[in-house]
Amino acid sequence: MIVQLSTRKNSQCGQVYCAVFYWVFVMQRGRFCITGAFCDLYVTKNNKIFVALLIAITVQSIGFFAFKSMGWIVVEPAEALSIVAVALGAFLFGIGIILAGGCATGTWYRAGEGLVGSWVALATYMLFSAMMRSEPLGEFNSSLRGQNIDHKTIYDSFGISPWILVAILTAVTGYLVWQHLRKPQAKIASLKPKKTGLAHILFEKRWHPFITAILVGVIALATGREFGLGITGPSANILQYLVMGDGKFINWDVFLVLGILLGAFFAAKMSNEFRVRVLDATIVIRSLIGGVVMGVGASLAGGCSIGNGLVETAFFSWQGWISLPIMILGTWGAAYWTIIRPSKIQAAARASS
Repeated sequence: MIVQLSTRKNSQCGQVYCAVFYWVFVMQRGRFCITGAFCDLYVTKNNKIFVALLIAITVQSIGFFAFKSMGWIVVEPAEALSIVAVALGAFLFGIGIILAGGCATGTWYRAGEGLVGSWVALATYMLFSAMMRSEPLGEFNSSLRGQNIDHKTIYDSFGISPWILVAILTAVTGYLVWQHLRKPQAKIASLKPKKTGLAHILFEKRWHPFITAILVGVIALATGREFGLGITGPSANILQYLVMGDGKFINWDVFLVLGILLGAFFAAKMSNEFRVRVLDATIVIRSLIGGVVMGVGASLAGGCSIGNGLVETAFFSWQGWISLPIMILGTWGAAYWTIIRPSKIQAAARASS
């Protein structure tokens, strides 16, 4: 899905600042973790973070179609849907984010927080994302993504107004939010604040995931640009630029992901959360494999948990709403083998001893 803002007049510098603000204070401080949203649905039977994701999608969707109706956005749907590549890639990506300990965005900002496992996952994620766009995996990627069917948006396929889908999404999301807010809220013990005023709110206070989600949706709309937000492409571009030195790989998206890394470092330092944490060899190897699977999966699916799970869903493209549930299934499968099954084995061993 190509989105072009006809009134876009932001300078490159202004876009960088917006990107840094977006990822630093919302994603890092708000702990907006899409991997956790998917995993919690299965492991802890808690859908709170997933509801937060739906809030972000809903806010974007309302704003997107409002801007479209005012002529501020011109939408050009892709001509074809690579359904096999999208389904396979989304499932692999779901597995990869569990192994890596975070989605594409989470891996970038956790690397900025000093988590060495995320550094490893990020390196292999960038490497294989680039390999899927060139040699030696580019031909495999192109051939699988070349198996297309006619692609339309969901509302075009059913011949209905997109506002009907926006209304349904808003109603479902609103009901789920109401269910959560009516529950008694558990009191969470917190340390005595070291900061006051705005500094306390930005760098110490625990953010509610629903407020974070609203900010994610609003700021995503505010970053007017030609394409929806994405992480995989610019991650590959950085590595290709470092190898080939071709300036064509440096664009808005590259500044975005670099903003995640540098901004997360700044936010973590200001909130005393930065630590260089070296994990055991098993976690490092798992992170390495996770980055590989993420890079391959996101390239096949045409997007990661942000590009497909957050942006394409807001546009009601088939690619987005096919990817989202399949990514969730991938995380559940990986969570069973890495979390649930080992826990059961340990519990059985304790019971027999």
